[in-house]
Amino acid sequence: MKQEEQLKELLDVIVPSDELHAKWLNSLSMMENTGARKISKFEDPVYTTEMILKHAAEEARHAWYLKKQINKLEGMTCPDYSYPYLLAPVESHHYLNMLDVEACRYLKNNLQLQGRALKHGAYLLVTYAIEVRADMLYGVYQDALTRFNSKVNVKSIILEEEGHLAEMERMLVAFHPEWERLSADMCKVEDRLFRAWLDAVKIYEGQKAHVATI
Repeated sequence: MKQEEQLKELLDVIVPSDELHAKWLNSLSMMENTGARKISKFEDPVYTTEMILKHAAEEARHAWYLKKQINKLEGMTCPDYSYPYLLAPVESHHYLNMLDVEACRYLKNNLQLQGRALKHGAYLLVTYAIEVRADMLYGVYQDALTRFNSKVNVKSIILEEEGHLAEMERMLVAFHPEWERLSADMCKVEDRLFRAWLDAVKIYEGQKAHVATI
């Protein structure tokens, strides 16, 4: 089954359930916030560009925006990112961290990068892979929100993520002449991690549905 189809099937269960939907939004918010914190950690205290500041600010805004959308679900609240308020909490927490680790390993082994150059390359490849994923995920999510007439919407995030992807492509062109090969390799790594995350969310959703019928 294609990932888009698998995601659509999951969202057809998640979106109509306020409890699952709230945890889905909170999980996405947590991952956006993780991205924002990783960008801030990457920033050089002196040589930080406007582009990096813009990207960090927008990722943090996405985290806040998604968290705020939970208020549109009747009686739902997710005060923080602790496990009870997330879908597939372990995988959700580790998803970006593992992608970052794998990117660093890949660049060390293939380009022999170290230090600041390694951090810069990992930032570019990880962010590119995430933006490619976000383009698919938020598009399928918004379709589900429209289909179920949800008060929640992510249209503003979709527009900003499209802009991020174009920006990352320009930065990758300047980073390495074989950027397309490098980014394709990293997207394969991300694809594996995303599949594992989707499977974990599906198992979690199934367990919750089973408990609800007992």
